[in-house]
Amino acid sequence: MDVVSDAISAVRTGQPSSNRLLVNGSWCTRLAPYEGAGFHVVLAGGCWLLPDGGGEAVTLGAGDVVLLPHGAGHVLADSPGDTARAVPFEEMRRPAGGGRAVELLCGKYRLDRSRTHPLMAELPEVVHLPNRVGLHPELRSAVDLLANELDERRPGACLALPSLLDLLLIYMVRAWMSEAETGSWPSVLNDPVTTAALRALHSDPAAPWTNDRLAAAAGVSRATLARRFTALVGRAPMAYLTWWRLTLAATRLRDTDAPLAAVAREAGYGSPYALSHAFSREFGVTPGKYRVSRGG
Repeated sequence: MDVVSDAISAVRTGQPSSNRLLVNGSWCTRLAPYEGAGFHVVLAGGCWLLPDGGGEAVTLGAGDVVLLPHGAGHVLADSPGDTARAVPFEEMRRPAGGGRAVELLCGKYRLDRSRTHPLMAELPEVVHLPNRVGLHPELRSAVDLLANELDERRPGACLALPSLLDLLLIYMVRAWMSEAETGSWPSVLNDPVTTAALRALHSDPAAPWTNDRLAAAAGVSRATLARRFTALVGRAPMAYLTWWRLTLAATRLRDTDAPLAAVAREAGYGSPYALSHAFSREFGVTPGKYRVSRGG
């Protein structure tokens, strides 16, 4: 697994949900804060997104995609006017009257924020990806495919839609990374030494890694690896490995009923006791209690 795939997989739970919104005339709807991540795809027309807390209003046009990776509350409306008129999204009905029709695909990703990878944590509150010719062709293709799969009468649509929504999340994160002017992780993954080390750790986290072995895998000296990795990632290589191993263990405990011995082995710990000791130090609870609390 690569870092971006792992970062998304560790936090994602369940399947995404989505609703098609078709409105015209004067309209305004509020979406409450959500523990996961919200997204909107503008299929036709245009509207405004107004973040809670006085954030900057965002103009959305046909083909635009917006991700709210931290589940921020917000308003969608025909104009950036008085948001007091907003009705809850669940109560929206297509208004009578004329005006240009606006069609959106609005949805949510379920996320477990207990072990969010720093790459996902540093995403801004609103990621707006405008529809521009030649920009992010993969994302544009995913939007086109989504538009074609919204008719649930099409054979296989019920399977295709959630799969395309998962793909959309990957493409949105990729697009943000290619454009980001702030945040450390786009820089991390553009550094060949740090990227090589991360790829090695994520490819085989249970291996008996040492600083020397990891430096050899990255093709640099131990001192060079330690300096560049720590400066960019914010943790020393072995500290990052420990954190990632425990994150993997938490994910397995949450998502499977695998025995603790198997979870320990897959995470690079020699025994359930060793995992339990490290896990309790990091999470403040034993693996068994964590599994119960997460419904695993």
